[in-house]
Amino acid sequence: MLSRLRRAAVAVLAVVNPLGWMLLGLAVLLLLAARSTGWLEASVVAAACLIVIALALPFLLGRTSVRVDLRLEPQRVTAGDSVVGSLRVTNIADRRLLPTLLEVPVGSAVHRYPLPSLAAGGSHEESFTIRTRRRGVIAVGPALTRRGDPLGAFSRDVGWTPLTEILVRPPMTPLESLAGGLLRDLEGVTTDAVTASDLAFHALREYVPGDDLRHVHWRSSAKAMASASDSQLLVRQYLDTRRSHATIVVDDRPEVWRDEDEFELAMSVAASISIRALVDEFEVSFVCGEHAVSGGTGPFALDAVCRAEQGRRGVVSGGHDAARMAPDTSLLFLVGGRGTTLEEYLRAASSFAPEVRRYALAIDPTGRSRVTDAGGMPVLHLAELSELAAVLRWSLS
Repeated sequence: MLSRLRRAAVAVLAVVNPLGWMLLGLAVLLLLAARSTGWLEASVVAAACLIVIALALPFLLGRTSVRVDLRLEPQRVTAGDSVVGSLRVTNIADRRLLPTLLEVPVGSAVHRYPLPSLAAGGSHEESFTIRTRRRGVIAVGPALTRRGDPLGAFSRDVGWTPLTEILVRPPMTPLESLAGGLLRDLEGVTTDAVTASDLAFHALREYVPGDDLRHVHWRSSAKAMASASDSQLLVRQYLDTRRSHATIVVDDRPEVWRDEDEFELAMSVAASISIRALVDEFEVSFVCGEHAVSGGTGPFALDAVCRAEQGRRGVVSGGHDAARMAPDTSLLFLVGGRGTTLEEYLRAASSFAPEVRRYALAIDPTGRSRVTDAGGMPVLHLAELSELAAVLRWSLS
């Protein structure tokens, strides 16, 4: 019972806007001043405030019954692209809807649309465009109808749509296939590489000395001998089945990056590798501080890239987390800034099995792009996003 009363009190107080609180406070203060001093003018002003409040309250009465359809196309874009939004409001009540205000929060801004009077079953449509500038997540909604007085002293908001997110990906650059780090796997992807022993049967060929007799297809060999009077055996030939798991770890500490743009360049590198892995049908894991995703395909990693923020974890802790989440990693990319030390790259890489192919990507826009070696691990120094394909091509070859 007490909790119900508390919720009711919160709901009642929520309709009072700052102007309403000011009018109430001013009326109380002036009434106290008039009572203690006999100041007639104070009584008149207090009465005026109370009259304004009394005239504003009836605007809260009544119920708004509408259906609001909010659509955003597309919901995943690259920074710089635009999103088209549309709103369709339908009066589902059996009486006419009085003019009201519809508000749609978009990020830190609020879009306001005055709705005209709608007959029962009538509809009204609005459209808008959201322009994106940087990587991130833009929250849209919930769409609210606001019933209140013209002065804005009191208002009652009702939400009609859930919160919707627009995921803004960083700029990306096309990359060639990530050919390295392939592991055989029961559920792997069939490739064009022919092998003598694997999982996906491809064809039969004649036996040559050195072939494993376990792969002789005896029934087909017997038929071939009977029809051709030949003693040649036939051996099974397979297509290599392979699976790759690309893991990307980004150093999230602010002190390793000179500015926000350097960190965004790292996000572009991570997104470019993720989208290439998606095309290559790799599984992808992404770790940047508290934001991590593992075991999915490219879109999940790209969504995590959109949500990633700077924090205090670092590339070493991120590497440990990634190794626990993705123990089947075959291809590792450690992305850091100028403040990320070589020792930290090596410590992060040491969390993974020795057969994992590992690469460090050091972002430094003030230097020049080049590839060095440290403890057997290639270090790709990257100055511009457009040069990522070249340094990766050289390292993966």
